[in-house]
Amino acid sequence: MEVRLAKKHGFCFGVKRAIKIAEKNKNSFTLGPLIHNYQEINRLQQNFNVGLEEDYTQIKEGSTLIIRTHGIPKGDLEKIKAKQFHVVDATCPFVTKPQQIVEKISQEGYQIIIFGDITHPEIKGVMSYAKNQDNTIVISDLQALKQQKIYQKVALISQTTKQIEKFNEIASYLITKCHEVRIFNTICNATFDNQQSARELSLEVDVMVIVGGKTSSNTKQLFMIAKENCKDSYLVEDEKEIQKEWFYGKKICGITAGASTPDWIVQKVKEHIENI
Repeated sequence: MEVRLAKKHGFCFGVKRAIKIAEKNKNSFTLGPLIHNYQEINRLQQNFNVGLEEDYTQIKEGSTLIIRTHGIPKGDLEKIKAKQFHVVDATCPFVTKPQQIVEKISQEGYQIIIFGDITHPEIKGVMSYAKNQDNTIVISDLQALKQQKIYQKVALISQTTKQIEKFNEIASYLITKCHEVRIFNTICNATFDNQQSARELSLEVDVMVIVGGKTSSNTKQLFMIAKENCKDSYLVEDEKEIQKEWFYGKKICGITAGASTPDWIVQKVKEHIENI
C-alpha cells in the first residue's frame, strides 16, 4: 500500500517557538499544557525538567513560569507578573494578535463576536481582553450566531485554528444584518496551509489518518475536512491506536498531522502503517 504525507502538516511556527523556549528554560513550569500534545509535554519534562502546573499558586515564587502557546486570561497574567516569578511568555504571536484587537476595538464601542470554542483556553484568554465581556459573543457556527442578539456595530474575529470557509459565512451574514462590521481574519497561515493540504490529499486517497491530540482544535478541524472527502478517515494520537482492519482492500493511505504534533510521532505512524 502506498503511503502519502500531506505537503503541509505538523508543527506550526508558534509551537516550534514555544518548544524552543521551553528547551532553553530548563527546570521550569508551564501554566497549563504548553501545547496540546502530551507525548511532547512528557518529552520536555523528562529531558528538560519542564513541569506542568494548572494553578500558579502551587508554584514556588522565584521559579521560571512559561505561559503556554494558547495564552492565559489577562487578569491571571497580571497577577502572575505581580508575583516573584520569572515569567517567560510563549504565547503564539498569532494568538496575541486577536487579544490586542479585542482590547482595542472593544474600547471603541464595538460588540465583539468570536468564531471559536468557548471552552478552549485560547478563547478564554482572548475574551478576557474585551472591555465589556457581557456583550461579547462566542459562536461555534452560523446557526449559533442566528440565535444571538446582535448589535448594529460589531467586530468579528476568529480562533486561530478555525476553517476559513465557515468564518466567511459568518462574516457575510453579519454584513447583511449590521450597519457597521469590522472583520479581522485571525486564522493563522499555518492553519490554512495544513487544512488545504489535508483537503487536497483526502481527495487522492481511500483511507486517511490524522495524527494529533484529541483535545487539539486544529487537529479536529483536519479530521472533519478529511472526513468530508474520505469517509474512511481516522484520528489517532500515536501508532498504538492504529488498527489493521482500516487498511483492508485499500491502495493509498494519506497522513496529516495537527500543528502540535511532533514529526517523530508522525514518522512512527507512517512506519507502522508501511509495516502492516
